[in-house]
Amino acid sequence: MFCRVSIIGVGLIGGSLGLALKQRQLAGEVIGFDINDQNIKMALFEGAIDKRAESLVEAVQGVDLVVLAVPVLAIEKALKQIAKYLKPKAIVTDVGSVKSRIIEVADKYIPENVYFIGGHPMAGSEVSGMKGADPYLFENAYYILTPSNKADDRALRDLRVMLESLGAHVVEMPAQKHDRVVALLSHLPHLTASALVNTLAKAPDYLEIMSLAAGGFRDTTRVASGNPLMWKDIFQANRDQLLDAISMFRDVLDEYERLIISDERGLVEKLEQAKKVRSLIPERKKGYLPVHYEVLLSVPDKPGVIADFSAILGKNKINIADLEILRVREGCGGTMRLAFATKDEQNKAVKVLVEHGYKARALN
Repeated sequence: MFCRVSIIGVGLIGGSLGLALKQRQLAGEVIGFDINDQNIKMALFEGAIDKRAESLVEAVQGVDLVVLAVPVLAIEKALKQIAKYLKPKAIVTDVGSVKSRIIEVADKYIPENVYFIGGHPMAGSEVSGMKGADPYLFENAYYILTPSNKADDRALRDLRVMLESLGAHVVEMPAQKHDRVVALLSHLPHLTASALVNTLAKAPDYLEIMSLAAGGFRDTTRVASGNPLMWKDIFQANRDQLLDAISMFRDVLDEYERLIISDERGLVEKLEQAKKVRSLIPERKKGYLPVHYEVLLSVPDKPGVIADFSAILGKNKINIADLEILRVREGCGGTMRLAFATKDEQNKAVKVLVEHGYKARALN
């Protein structure tokens, strides 16, 4: 679709985009630029990019599509630096999770004959950098586009078609609405996860307590493992919307505190309300972390057991999307969590495993 694509920042998102573009033959040549030499070397080795650029200016010259896959505040700086070197009718997009400030900078600095379209792939991983890159990262994930005043219908169509070719669900919305949405769905949850971990750390014996942490706490707080500098930039760039979300959350916490103290029935109603609202979240789309259909599997403690059930599933053309060992008792057995991409695969996996003598059940 594009003869030459430049990816500025070949970390998790940029590297995944490069891998996907090359795998699906959507770009003739992919050029990469990153201040992290390890990312660049790995991107070249894995085939995410065809060549490296030594500077921002070199990276964008004569390029049809420029993707700014760097932290939010770095996107703003990069836009100012590359503006006068861009090819006429080139498309410039970004992957930042805050859009209003970036759109303002783009409208100010990007030339009239260049098209800027804000972008935000709502997909990710706890593993940062090129080492976490995955050509299927955007599969079935929402990808939000926020066109600036410097965009036209052709540029928007071309970018949208490319992203849909990567398997993404493209949604267009105004930048201001995007920032309010992600403040509630992404930024506040990340801040809350970080706060929960730091709350635990206030306990003098938190290291001992941590050893008792079960799956609920681990799953609730896993996004707190994200890059601190990146999230600092995101929080600052979306400051007003995030502060509004924090204020709403503080009010809800105050209400829960009051209910725990003096209103048992009200507390049950509030918990029921949360359960009902939570059930409305779509199951088949990916957000910042993939949603999978899970199976709980009990296995005996014997050599080759993982290979055995994996082979059974493989023979039946059922692909395991994720695997986690939850509990093990030496000499007896253990419990594993298997994850599958579709409900149909989940149901087939349970049926086949049970037929082969395993104890398995669907979790969701």
